[in-house]
Parts: sequence; C-alpha cells; structure tokens
Amino acid sequence: MAEKEDNLMEKIVSLCKRRGFVFPGSEIYGGLSGTWDYGPYGVALKKNIENSWWKRFVLDREDVYGVDAAILMNQEVWKASGHVATFADPLLEDVKTKKRYRADHLLETAGFDVRELTDLEMDELIKEKHITSPDGNVLGPIVRFNMMFKTHIGAAEDDSAISYLRPETAQGIFVNFKNILDTFHPKLPFGIAQIGKAFRNEIAPRDFIFRVRELEQMEVEFFVKSDTWKSHFDALLNQQLEFLTHDLGLSPSKIHIVDVPAADRAHYSKHSVDTEFDFPFGQKELLGLAYRTDYDLNAHTKASKVDLTYFDEENKERFIPHVIEPTFGLGRLFLAVIADSYREEGEGEETRVYLKFKPSIAPVKIAVFPLLKNKPELVAKAREVYTLLKKEFGTVMFDDNGNIGKRYRRQDEIGTPFCVTVDFDTLEQGTGVTVRNRDTGAQERVTEGELVTYLKAKIFVD
Repeated sequence: MAEKEDNLMEKIVSLCKRRGFVFPGSEIYGGLSGTWDYGPYGVALKKNIENSWWKRFVLDREDVYGVDAAILMNQEVWKASGHVATFADPLLEDVKTKKRYRADHLLETAGFDVRELTDLEMDELIKEKHITSPDGNVLGPIVRFNMMFKTHIGAAEDDSAISYLRPETAQGIFVNFKNILDTFHPKLPFGIAQIGKAFRNEIAPRDFIFRVRELEQMEVEFFVKSDTWKSHFDALLNQQLEFLTHDLGLSPSKIHIVDVPAADRAHYSKHSVDTEFDFPFGQKELLGLAYRTDYDLNAHTKASKVDLTYFDEENKERFIPHVIEPTFGLGRLFLAVIADSYREEGEGEETRVYLKFKPSIAPVKIAVFPLLKNKPELVAKAREVYTLLKKEFGTVMFDDNGNIGKRYRRQDEIGTPFCVTVDFDTLEQGTGVTVRNRDTGAQERVTEGELVTYLKAKIFVD
C-alpha cells in the first residue's frame, strides 16, 4: 500500500511539472529546498481556490473585513505574541555528521504516534528504542529551534534593527484591530480576514508542497464575546467543511476532524480542532481552527500600551474580545485538490490520466479546437467560438496542436472539464459544435446560440 501511495505522489509531482502547475524553486541552479514555483496552470488553480475562499468567508458575509498587512513588522510584535520565545520545533543533531532533523518526524517515520508526547518523552523514546539518524548514527538530545527567519532593517545590523519574516499572517490582523474599530465601527461579532505570505525555517521540508519554507495562508480572526465562543467555533468549523466539500469538491470520506490535545496546541490556544486529509503520504493536517481567547489582544495591549478594548454601546461595557481563528494553508489545499482529483483509466499506453476538478475551480474551464489546423475556414470559425467563450468565461484555451486525440489527452491532464470542437458540420448554419465531457468522454452536439447557457449550467452548477 505504501509503495502504491509513493508511486501516486511521484505521478502527481511529475504531472505538476510536465503540465505547468508547479516547478522546483531555483531549478536551473540546482534548486532550493522547501521552495516551489507555480506555473501558469498552478497560478490559475491557486487563484480559483483563493477566490472561492474569499467569496465564502468575506464577500458573502456582512461581518468580515479584509486587510493586507506588511510582511515585515516591528520586532516587538513577535516578542509580544510569544513567537520569539516559543515558536520552535524539536531539533535533533546527528552527532557524527552534524545533520539536523525534527525529532517528531524521525519517530513518526519509525512508526510511533508522538502527537501527545513532550520533548522529554520523545527523548526517552528515542533512547529506549535506539532510534538513529537516517545515516545510522547516534542522535544528540532534543533542543528547541526557532523557526522564524531573522533579518535586519536598514543599514544597521544591531539588535534594534532586527525584524522577522512573519511566520503567520494573524499578527498583522491583531495590530490592525484598532484601525478597523476606528474606521468602520463594527459591532461584535465581526471578523478580519487576510490572504498572504508566511515564512517558516522548516528543519526538514518534505512531501512536495505540503511542508515548505515559504507558504501562503488564508486566515480570519473572528472577534466574539467570551461567553459565546463555542457557538461561533462550531459554526466556523461547519463553514470550513462546506468550503472543502462544496466549494472545492473534496471527497468527504477523506476528511477527518481531530481534537488537538493540550500538549500539541499552540501557546495561544485554549481549544483547537484540526481538519486532516488523506494525502497519498498519509492522514495529515489540512486546516486549523483555534480558540485563541483574548491572548493576542491582551499581549499587544500590554506591550504597546495602546488600548485595544472594544466598547459595547448596548451594555456600556468595555472589554477585550475573544478570538476564533479558522486558518487555511493555500499550498496544502492546492495539493489536496490535485491529489483528490487525480484519476487513471485503462492500462499501458492506453492509460488515460485526468484531473477531475470541480469545474468551477478548474484552471482552464473550456478548450476550443478546430478539427483540423490546416483548414482556414475551420480555424477562423473556431477562433470566433473561442472569442465568444473567452469573453464569457475568461479561462478558455485555444488548442490546435496535434491530432484531436492528443489534444483531448492534454486537456484531460490539465483538468479542463469541457472541450469544444469546431468541425465541418459547424460551418453549416445551426448545426452547432461538439462538446466533450472530461469525466465521461461523452460528446454532445450543442448549437452556438445555446453554447454559453449550456456551459454555464455545467460549470457553475452547485
């Protein structure tokens, strides 16, 4: 089973590069571990996931406000938030080669469940079971390794010039809490949302784009009264699940809700639930939902000496709200969508590979072909149909390269849900075009006058 899953990951990585979804970062210079570049189709798929998220969690609501905070922030932000002191992973060093590894990853690879173990307990387990490094050498004791990338602002390189590439987007929301209050005067409950880059100096990036050093997060900090947190928590958890299954079309059977034990929760969390997904390399975290209490706003109030309280006009009360945080890693969502969509039919050279994306998030919605590229009248008519569909759907591709079978295979691997072919019959008024369905291979004749309506119903059906 493990071999089959490894083989599937190899196929997914190969397809992503071959078809322009994801490329290794800095590839012509030998690459850079933990970094990946998104190609044209990867950018399109990623943007569709982003837009679906923004629509559900911001545009379709009246109580969520969007921000886009700076990546670089005053170092005092990260001291106040606790990241300078606590944002760390358990690090082990091979005493011979000096190579470094994450203790929890080595133990998981050896078949142990370490989700509830402390560093001391992991240390003892490594000694008891004689766990060695991948090179077969003795490992040193666990130490904590801070994952933030440190840099300096301006020409000076003393302590006063230190800054960090943000490890999460949440703090940019918290430091703008007062700005949103003063500018928009929202009433509780309300949220502030952000999509942006975050950076983590992972000891051992792995599993393609699952664990990386540069990532994109989509987060909401939802501010509530302390006695109402549980109902809002449950509602946001349901929204997360609807986003995964309805908006992205992920298989419900591959989605698992896991309560995070106290030992594994972040320092700011009083209650956390992870949504895990069956990736080809195992059941792993896809989304997070945390009850952060009033930890962050309290911490920033004390450190900045700025009043971050909320005044309730109805009850004439002033207090610091509590926070529920649904957080999404865009790269992990991207990988889940690709893995869940991957299909193979047939055997040997006759194998058909296709990506069964939900049509509304496919990077290319429609491909338009002339039956033959050397017939000017077919090409001209196909261009006319392409222009019509391009105006309506945007992500439409014109393809006349190779025979029709090869074009179908190419579009299948891209995940294009519908291919429209202009043939000699199309040139006869009213006979229409052929529309091929990616999933079934079935073809249907549709008149030009009905084509846009037909495709809209197929692509954007709930």
